[in-house]
Amino acid sequence: MTKVAKHLSACTSVLVGKEATVDGSTLIARNDDTFLALTPQRFYVHPAEHDQPQRTWVSNQNGFTAPIPSDGYRYMATPNADVDKEGVYAESGFNEQNVAMSATESVYGNPDALAFDPLIANGLAEDSLQTLVLPYINSARDGVRYLGNLIKEYGSPEGNGVLFSDHGEVWYMEIVTGHHWVAQRIPDDAYAVTANQVAIQQVSFDDPDNFMFSEGIQDFVTENHLNPDQDGWNFRHIFGTSTEKDRHYNTPRVWFGQHVLNPEIHQDPQSSDLPFICRTSHKISVEDVEYILSSHYNETVYDPLGPGESEEKFKFRPIAMNRTQNSHVLQLRNDVPADRSAIFWLNFGVPSFSPYVPFFANATDTDPAYSQTPLHLDDVSAYWMYRKMSMIVESHYVQFIEQNTDYVTAAKQDLRTHVATALAGAKDLSGDALTAYLTDQNHQVVADMRKVTTQLTNDLIEKGLTLSHLTFNMDKNL
Repeated sequence: MTKVAKHLSACTSVLVGKEATVDGSTLIARNDDTFLALTPQRFYVHPAEHDQPQRTWVSNQNGFTAPIPSDGYRYMATPNADVDKEGVYAESGFNEQNVAMSATESVYGNPDALAFDPLIANGLAEDSLQTLVLPYINSARDGVRYLGNLIKEYGSPEGNGVLFSDHGEVWYMEIVTGHHWVAQRIPDDAYAVTANQVAIQQVSFDDPDNFMFSEGIQDFVTENHLNPDQDGWNFRHIFGTSTEKDRHYNTPRVWFGQHVLNPEIHQDPQSSDLPFICRTSHKISVEDVEYILSSHYNETVYDPLGPGESEEKFKFRPIAMNRTQNSHVLQLRNDVPADRSAIFWLNFGVPSFSPYVPFFANATDTDPAYSQTPLHLDDVSAYWMYRKMSMIVESHYVQFIEQNTDYVTAAKQDLRTHVATALAGAKDLSGDALTAYLTDQNHQVVADMRKVTTQLTNDLIEKGLTLSHLTFNMDKNL
């Protein structure tokens, strides 16, 4: 019996153009959230493939079938550890052409649009999408085109928002019905935050530099009377949703991301009209994006870990969650040579309590602590190390958060020093020698972080043993 693809990624995404960042990087970033608190993932490098015999991809989730091209680039991925049960879901990574892709941000078309172009049960779903696209594209724009052709041929069984970037451009693509989609280039001086709702607004069909779209989408909307507006062509209004659930589950996360980057602008966290394309007066850093993705409405009345009243604290779904399986920032720097410019900032713990560890994408493998995640807790893998530490911190939040914050803050400094030192050491390297060096640097950062994270975890456990309620203070005179 064919299984229906599970729509796992109830995520939050951030995209930033190169003129909006502090160092000229392009950034795409996302929290990969699943239905369950534990869906173990691993991080590995898939080798390049050349002149392979004819092969067929078959999804074990919905039965989707397609030929696999004979040639593909090397690429990084963060798939599920239990592929047999959960499916692949490769989710995020770079290929060796310095193209970044993150898939997907779950989005939902409205019933009116879906009535005329329903979802295709055995179409190209999230579990297969990254694997069938990232190894075969040469730019962000090419990624949109390539995926658009696949959707035209096979259809989609779900709504998906897909992030692409290269050194020059950042694109966000929303697939909302069985065959229709729109993609918008994030302006170089702008950013966008999305959270499980159709986000793209006004579409310019005569602006191919900034918009791409499915064949026949304008006629589809006209013929089926789907545009509710008197003027304009607002993709969000035509294809998206605006429900009570959205205003508690989705829009507040967009509001908070925009609040972090534009604190001077006052908006309603439940507004259905929050803008998609935004600009801010200050340059955006990797750390800013990390803060958004690791946040839980910090310093507001909506913080579930804060001191507020329960009615407000638990009103909205937070951004970082215990079921965030990985959080990532995919950075393409323009201030260093291209062969060392792609950095995968990966967080395998609950992002609120764990650091984003940098990995150079020009590498041939990842440390076994990342590439060989077991299905149950162990003392070796990175996934379980960071999740164990996260659980301990949250279990005694008031007592442990200050020490955890100090650890994350120190890690940020050390990890950025690591990147700078590694780049300095790579100054005179190129080709295979550079790739080998950067691969070794990726292994070294894993070892360094294991040491400090294990020490923190041990310290917290020792401290936690003094916090038991099963205690009694004896009178010294007895």
